Parts: sequence; C-alpha cells; structure tokens
Amino acid sequence: MTRTTLDLTGLKCPLPALKTRKALKPLQPGDQLEVYCTDPLSVIDIPNLIRETGDTVEITERNDARIVFLIEKTNGTIGSVNAALRSQVRDRVNTDLLSIDIDPGFCPNWLSPCRCGG
Repeated sequence: MTRTTLDLTGLKCPLPALKTRKALKPLQPGDQLEVYCTDPLSVIDIPNLIRETGDTVEITERNDARIVFLIEKTNGTIGSVNAALRSQVRDRVNTDLLSIDIDPGFCPNWLSPCRCGG
C-alpha cells in the first residue's frame, strides 16, 4: 500500500476533480491518495467523483485555508453506484451548497457539462 500526495491548492472547478480522477487511474487497490484543495466546491465534486469510481473518501481536514481528502482505491468500478445512493448524494449536495459561499466567478452549471464557457 502506498500513499501519494496531490497538491491542487489554487485550482478552481472543475480541475480538482479532473486531476484527482487522473491521479487515481494508475493506483492499485489499497493505495491511498491524499488530495489538498482550496476550492470550496471540491467538498462536493471530489466525493461525487469517488462515489462514481467506487473508491472511498474521507475529508480529514476542512477549514478556511484548505480541504484535505484521503481517498483509498478499491476494486470499485465506475457506474456501480445504485439509484438510492445517487439520491442521497443529491440531497447532500443540496445541503452543502447551502452551507458554502460560492464565488460569483464559478460556473453555475458545475453539476452538468459547462455550456456557459465559465
């Protein structure tokens, strides 16, 4: 088991999720990826990504300065999330959105492919 660190501080949505997905690909089951972010939307985007990949994620630090995720690669596959879990994710996303300040410069369509060029 190895632990890799990925420093994504300063990057804005959607880059933290995209770079996390890319960093997970070469990892073997049991390997860990520690991800450092400053983008407030990463608390939504990265857990949603991990639910899609079937891996596990834990937020180990969350404050005004940064968010730290610890992701463990499992044998999960993309698309293995069932409909009930997707519903729970949507509920959690709505709750998280109400609890964070979103920079007006962020793309309002972050949950779907961006069509506004933002």
